[in-house]
Amino acid sequence: MRTPTVGSVYQQYSFWLETCGDDLTPRPALDGSLDVDVAILGAGFTGLWTAYYLLRRAPRLRVAVLEQRIAGFGASGRNGGWLYPGFPLSLGALAQRYGSETARAVHYAMRETVDEVERVLQEEGIDAHFHRGGVLRLARGKHQVPALEETARTLERLGITDYAEWLSGEAVAERVRVTKAEAGLFSAHGAVVHPGRLVRGLARAVERRGATIFEETPVVAFHGGSRPFFRTPRGEIRARVLVLAGEAYLSQLGPLHRALIPIYSLIVLTEPISEELWREIGWQNRELLSSQRLTVDYLQRTADGRIMFGGRGAPYRFGSRIADSFDRHDPTHEMLRQLCYEWFPVLRLHGIRFTHAWGGPLGVPRDWMPTMRYDPRSGIAIACGYTGQGVATANLAGRILADLITGHESPLTRLPMTQHQLRAWEPEPLRWLGVRFVQVGYERLDRRAEATGRAPTGKSLVERIASH
Repeated sequence: MRTPTVGSVYQQYSFWLETCGDDLTPRPALDGSLDVDVAILGAGFTGLWTAYYLLRRAPRLRVAVLEQRIAGFGASGRNGGWLYPGFPLSLGALAQRYGSETARAVHYAMRETVDEVERVLQEEGIDAHFHRGGVLRLARGKHQVPALEETARTLERLGITDYAEWLSGEAVAERVRVTKAEAGLFSAHGAVVHPGRLVRGLARAVERRGATIFEETPVVAFHGGSRPFFRTPRGEIRARVLVLAGEAYLSQLGPLHRALIPIYSLIVLTEPISEELWREIGWQNRELLSSQRLTVDYLQRTADGRIMFGGRGAPYRFGSRIADSFDRHDPTHEMLRQLCYEWFPVLRLHGIRFTHAWGGPLGVPRDWMPTMRYDPRSGIAIACGYTGQGVATANLAGRILADLITGHESPLTRLPMTQHQLRAWEPEPLRWLGVRFVQVGYERLDRRAEATGRAPTGKSLVERIASH
């Protein structure tokens, strides 16, 4: 048996990293101390987009990116590849907290983000398997119709009439044949991507513009003020500006331990499906698919003809712990496989197997609202809290931080995320008790709705606690 190389070890973390077409051998680690203009913690989407836009605006900046493992190791290299205008806080909640005009502004900024990512991919020559097939939200069963109708009503109330189209069950079947589909809400404003190819290509683009990426270089402490710095095991990086872009992993740093909780999202992937079987399923335009389950599901059809099925279910770990062993949770992965067979029974009939299973943590803020801030007094910028909606939101965050750091006022810097303060989660054991109460409660509500055909009321304690 051959001993695996370091690069091949990183391939095991997701199908996306395995097939990104990149050499995953880590870049050199930081060895000694260094002075730069901007130092960024995290070589995922947020950190790399921030570096990219900073260097577009100010090419002479000395930018260093510090990554604990390799670029794309975290959620950026493991997610569902949903590049669409979905925001962590719903449009209804945005309107309630900040007013209708602000909710519309956030929505249209997110829509523009899909176009912006496509533009950069073309400009930088990044083949991320981008395909603009749109987003199709499904009501699978009559019990899911009210939630889909409420989404449509919210769009209408806010005057966003050019975003989505209501589809009957028959119209849904013309696009994709999914069991129990009662209705759908389709928007053309969305695209499927290969996130591993996107994040690794973005890392190379950032390096071409002059940034240095130090891999396998964990940040163990940071300090703002008159002389901001990141401390690593083998040296310090001093900078005028520190950018905290580690998403769920920020919770592992003492000062930010209660700023976010890491919640695990898991994915399973089928083997490639024959064209004959695809003709039975439909789904020729590779729309992003999901239903109205409280416990969340998200699907894509990959460029090589597989079905990716993702969802929640893995338990929150006491003390906000993160470990590689948590990436796989057999009961949740098996539940996702069975759900996939339930959506598409022809897969079971034809003996389609699942070849991959993986997962990883995403960052959830206490009030579901992401933060994208810069404090010139401390020299610290931060963007985080995407709650699983980070593929597009991280690009928006990178542009916002670049504007804030360079002092460039824009419509983006007036969005509410730039003034948002992270609220601390409760201390343990209250945090664990509360999060597990919501996780278990959502599972029960989904099972009850599926068994009875009656929609959740929205009035239960668990729904009110987790409303967003």
